[in-house]
Amino acid sequence: MSIESPRALAPRRRAPLSVALLACLGAASAHAQDRAAGDEAKTLDAVVVTADGSQVELPPAYAGGQVATGGRVGLFGNLDIMDTPFNSLNFTADLMRDQQARSVADVVQNDPAVRVARGFGNFQELYVVRGFPVYSDDMSYNGLYGLLPRQYVAAEFLERVEVFRGANSFLNGAAPGGSGVGGAFNLVPKRAGDDDVTRLTLGYENDGQGYAAADVSRRFGADRAWGVRANAVRRDGDTAIDEARELGVLALGVDYRGERARFSADLGWQDHRIEAPRPSVTPSAGIPIAPDADANFAQPWTFTDEEDLFGVIRGEYDLSDSTMAWAAFGVRDSKEHNVLANPTADADGTLTAYRFDNYREDLVITGEIGLRTEFRTGNVGHRVSVSASAYDLDSKNAYGMGGFGSAAGSLYAPAAFALPAITFAGGDMSDPLTTGRTRTDSWAIADTLAFAGDSVLLTLGARRQSLQQSSYDYDTGARLGRYDDSVTTPVGAVVFRLGRQVSLYANYAEALLPGETVKQTSADGTPIVNAGEILSPFRSRQYEVGTKFDGGGWGATAALFRINKPNAIEEDYVVRENGEQRNQGFEFSAYGQPVEGLRVLGGFTLIDATLQKTEGGVNEGNEVLGVPETQINAGVDWDVPGANGLSLDARAVHTGRQFANDANTLELPSWTRFDLGARYAFEAGGRPWTLRARVDNLFDRGYWASTGGASGANYLVLGAPRTFTVSVSVDL
Repeated sequence: MSIESPRALAPRRRAPLSVALLACLGAASAHAQDRAAGDEAKTLDAVVVTADGSQVELPPAYAGGQVATGGRVGLFGNLDIMDTPFNSLNFTADLMRDQQARSVADVVQNDPAVRVARGFGNFQELYVVRGFPVYSDDMSYNGLYGLLPRQYVAAEFLERVEVFRGANSFLNGAAPGGSGVGGAFNLVPKRAGDDDVTRLTLGYENDGQGYAAADVSRRFGADRAWGVRANAVRRDGDTAIDEARELGVLALGVDYRGERARFSADLGWQDHRIEAPRPSVTPSAGIPIAPDADANFAQPWTFTDEEDLFGVIRGEYDLSDSTMAWAAFGVRDSKEHNVLANPTADADGTLTAYRFDNYREDLVITGEIGLRTEFRTGNVGHRVSVSASAYDLDSKNAYGMGGFGSAAGSLYAPAAFALPAITFAGGDMSDPLTTGRTRTDSWAIADTLAFAGDSVLLTLGARRQSLQQSSYDYDTGARLGRYDDSVTTPVGAVVFRLGRQVSLYANYAEALLPGETVKQTSADGTPIVNAGEILSPFRSRQYEVGTKFDGGGWGATAALFRINKPNAIEEDYVVRENGEQRNQGFEFSAYGQPVEGLRVLGGFTLIDATLQKTEGGVNEGNEVLGVPETQINAGVDWDVPGANGLSLDARAVHTGRQFANDANTLELPSWTRFDLGARYAFEAGGRPWTLRARVDNLFDRGYWASTGGASGANYLVLGAPRTFTVSVSVDL
């Protein structure tokens, strides 16, 4: 007997798997769905595991259409949130389109458990979940790591942005970039929907950023089983902070929806360039007052440019009514070139900077296979899942530096200096050598057991992971260090279904991070005894309990969590894994449409993040750099009564104070940002049109949005200024 939830027993909707990477502001095939069929099916008593664990088909949208009823849970496939012993929030294409989201960062601003930061010394979007970073190149694309552009991912690619909260190395395997302790992101590509679409969009952003997009999808063949979706996007012009940005996006997705077989293939291209990008700022002795939000203290000769070509194929086949097999394969080929001048600031805002160039080429090849089967032993149901995965990254790098200590004015009156000559370099910028190689492979097995009339779900499993890391000299290509070891990460989780509306859950999970490469010298210039050594993988441990509520029209989740992450510390000029960071907290989210025409999305997160087992007891118990104690989001979207087609939305985002050093002597004040939007849907010429307008950071507040992101660094990122965006879309 198969293990199914009430939604699985309801009439089955073959929702097309997300595909068509990159998209062009388009809306995709995920219109907000009513849950009448699901609610009717809830009268059945049997519960367990959700949707059907498909690796391809998506759970439907929740009431209001802003989030989905479930999302991907690693090797378990797509599951309903009420039957999942973890916490997640899954944003839809409708939300992205209505908020005119430009990138993943704009989407996850809606999640009270997530804050957006930036990578170290570059312009990589970086996301902080439960106080731990998730690098953009550690996000998964249709369930596979390493396929997405490293610095920036355009929202037009996406059908869903799925935010998984908590340790997840068992579910997804270790994140190859070395992050993901506090959460994971899976980005789902667009897929052709049941209704054919030909949508054109034009838009404008102050001060001169133009936007054009085309989104086309068709279904054809017997029972319209085959689908094709194509997207094209172009952004060009100056932004509100006087950066010149160019973005080109092309995407093509193909899918097949058969009775026993489902398949998708996606190919994407993105070229993203910024001239004079506003850099992060490293404080020297104190925190300078944040300048005006639209200030740009970049050197005029700086730029960042990244071009990516990537693709993924995923398919699944029902071997029988109770057994399914799946496979996926993906490739990414990327080139990245930056000329940067990230400044250091005194407490009064005085700036110094130097030139830093880098060139990088990445080739990623990755894939997975799996099998799932369902059966019963007496009164106990089983859903057994097994999978195997592999990942390979060949990274070529070269760099150059010069002009150390160049005066650059101040944050409040920046000054340009001439492009300095390169005086220190590594590798050949025109022909870089391989400097890093990362290979991982793993296999996993899990059994979800259903007891007590299928109202208690117990999941037990383990993943055996092998990690291989090698570092090479920039100039000679000689191998400098190598690590090769295997680690087993277990998982244990349980769900108690208390009737149709409430679930209780608990889990123990781990996160596995590749070991750090030991630095060459100490802070006082003394050589480190074990310099160049690659430490063993770090294993973080998570304990979590929570509850979920589904009222049909609105839902909520609440969770208590504790994560212990080992840290590398230096003792007697030897670096070892002897330190620890402990993050514990409470998170609450609410979403849905509690009354007709009013949608809500928000919540709060409280985090106590402290340093434990520090070197010599220094800073013991201090708060962790860059982790706010309080994060609050409140969003509403309202259909104006009596004004058919007119909707208004508002959002407030609050982040508590953050310390910018381990000694807790440098502090960033708390900040609150307000955003407003409006849209008007109407018909003209027999065609549906939609006008959208939005203003982010309504009061144009200048504030330091985040500090750090990369381990141990305390660079400051200035929040975005007041930004107006308008667009018009027409479906032909």
